[in-house]
Amino acid sequence: MSFLPDALALILGYLLGSIPFGLLLTRLAGTTDIRGIGSGNIGATNVLRTGRKDLAAATLVLDAIKGTAAVLIGAHLSPEGAKIAGFAAFVGHIAPVWLQFRGGKGVATFLGGLFGLHWPVGLAFCAIWLSVAAITRYSSLSALVASAAAPLLLLFLGHGGEALVVAAMAALLWFKHAENIARLRAGTESRIGQKA
Repeated sequence: MSFLPDALALILGYLLGSIPFGLLLTRLAGTTDIRGIGSGNIGATNVLRTGRKDLAAATLVLDAIKGTAAVLIGAHLSPEGAKIAGFAAFVGHIAPVWLQFRGGKGVATFLGGLFGLHWPVGLAFCAIWLSVAAITRYSSLSALVASAAAPLLLLFLGHGGEALVVAAMAALLWFKHAENIARLRAGTESRIGQKA
């Protein structure tokens, strides 16, 4: 058993994932504290509510990169390290210890982890997200559909271990989107480009 390398992958993955790039970037830019606006989350969607598209884009990219980086680092530590670190990074993003476990909804870090684990499925996630978004104009629904499809695609491609981990991540992502799901059911969810 590779307990110590796996434990190190878990710890490093969580710490990397818990870096609150959205909060750090907006603080450096001197904008409003994103925890006090919109959803209060630290992800790119809430950063966009500050009116700074550049900061939102940077947050999206950095949150994705930390997911990919965690997987790549974990892969060097142990045979199971990639999956462990990828999952831990996702958990670190949605529940960072530094912010009383109140983080983002995890879409970008989920995507980054997917690219690290199996990049073709990462591309498929993007294609599904864009397709659903183009049809419905709902960002949340796009993320929900794409995240549900990802583990099924991994399973279809013969990556059972990765599929299980990504399914667990998808379940957490859906949990974090509980309010969005309720608004989608009620027909009150904001569409892409619509003022909140």
